[in-house]
Amino acid sequence: MDRVHTAEATASGARTGEVSSSDGRLTTSLSRPAEMGGDGGPGTNPEQLFAAGYAACFHSAMRFALRDLGLTPQALEGSSVTAEVHFLRAAPGDLGLGVDLWARLPQLDDEQARQLVEKTHTSGPYSRATAGNVAVGLHVVPSSSAA
Repeated sequence: MDRVHTAEATASGARTGEVSSSDGRLTTSLSRPAEMGGDGGPGTNPEQLFAAGYAACFHSAMRFALRDLGLTPQALEGSSVTAEVHFLRAAPGDLGLGVDLWARLPQLDDEQARQLVEKTHTSGPYSRATAGNVAVGLHVVPSSSAA
């Protein structure tokens, strides 16, 4: 594959420091969540940053999966993707991540939405990067709940 874009960010102070991108577009403070023994301060955390990136990338990748299913771009009108990133611990030092992706696709029936989410999960860059490493749950918000 050809390298198309490189994002660069530097963290200092671990989970209670800050992170910034090399281009200056992102600079934010980090706080350790109370559930992880932190003070639950006002900063974000690595899991939130990963969730934001995964949700945005997955939503974008849907436009490519549409074609394979014979759907038009209008199928994504009013849609959204929410990513929940879970920090997991089995034992001290045995840590991991889990992800649940929730797709809201009000222009599609539940079966079309399920097919689109599954197809996107086989082709999206974040999904491909996590394959075999991170358990990812795929969920469709039922069309009756999508309003």
